[in-house]
Amino acid sequence: MIVILVICTLLALLYIALMLVYRKGWQLQHTFILPELFEPSTFISIIIPARNEEDNIAKCISSILEQDYPMHLFEIIVVDDHSTDSTTDVVNKFNTQGVRCIALQDFLTGKKTIAYKKKAIAAGISVSKGALIITTDADCTAPPEWLKYIAAVYQVEDPVMIIAPVDFTNNGTIVEIFQSLDFMSMQGITGAAHQMGLGNMSNGANLAFSKAAYQAVNGYEGVEHLASGDDYLLMMKLQQAFPTRISYLKAQQAIVQTTPQPNWASFLQQRIRWASKSGKYDDKRLTAILLLVYLFNLSFLVLAVIACFYPVLWLALLALLLLKTEAELYYLYPVAAFFKKRRQLLIFPFLQPLHIAYIIVAGFLGFAGVYKWKGRTVK
Repeated sequence: MIVILVICTLLALLYIALMLVYRKGWQLQHTFILPELFEPSTFISIIIPARNEEDNIAKCISSILEQDYPMHLFEIIVVDDHSTDSTTDVVNKFNTQGVRCIALQDFLTGKKTIAYKKKAIAAGISVSKGALIITTDADCTAPPEWLKYIAAVYQVEDPVMIIAPVDFTNNGTIVEIFQSLDFMSMQGITGAAHQMGLGNMSNGANLAFSKAAYQAVNGYEGVEHLASGDDYLLMMKLQQAFPTRISYLKAQQAIVQTTPQPNWASFLQQRIRWASKSGKYDDKRLTAILLLVYLFNLSFLVLAVIACFYPVLWLALLALLLLKTEAELYYLYPVAAFFKKRRQLLIFPFLQPLHIAYIIVAGFLGFAGVYKWKGRTVK
């Protein structure tokens, strides 16, 4: 019992230290200010993979067409991934110049694949005209200055990839508030880890990269056999080739909004999909951090089981839970200010048991690598 307590305490101390580092990293990550005399000159191709998105794709396209960015400097390419609804018809109703829909099936060679999203992005890039590629999802909407800020970073800093923030909307239900807080935490970690050199993270809902750099690393070649990771695995390839040329865009004007999963089952499947790409590329820093986070959360389950036989351990479990909550709130406070979600932190302590349970389950099932997504079962 003493050995278990020592191990759990050590994990807790390491986890608290990690939260302190993340808070410092987030605060050190500079907020990008648009240059006063900025003049857009970059042609941008926005690639949107879409599968059965008839309810979302129109809002997504409309938000991009309303950008404060010259219309002659961007195009929108929707890649229909074997939709069985009217996604293609909705896209084709946009007669505005610069919007087109292509079918993924026209670009597949007949070989079986499980990496549909990577194939869709690659297909879009193959017919694109832009020097800068931006990927987003069909259920996302962008703020009016989104393209302007991304283009400014590209022109000022000359990166090969730009990682930008994503935020979940929520309708006030527990399942959506939980996802909103959890995702906000991951977004903060993305910015902090980039600043502190603790391993990069990214999200394909708001990701930009140079077409020339994409071609220089042969796109998704070498990772096409993996279903997930269209964002993370490409980022790792670019990081290996261009280790100092990945930028993080910290600006509220560049936050893309997307919808959370409607229920716990689909939420878990999404997180298993995300977890399945962990360890697929050699990033020892990120792997060590993910292992620490997983073991620390697993320690609560271990303590709870042992406490059934040694009731005194319930006090230790409660103490660790309070420490975990306080450390995470301390880290999250400035992140929540950026995403304008400080009021949601009031419910955060009450969601801790759910958070611990989902980390344990999603991490374990993600390692197994079997999940369902967009009507497909992936192994």
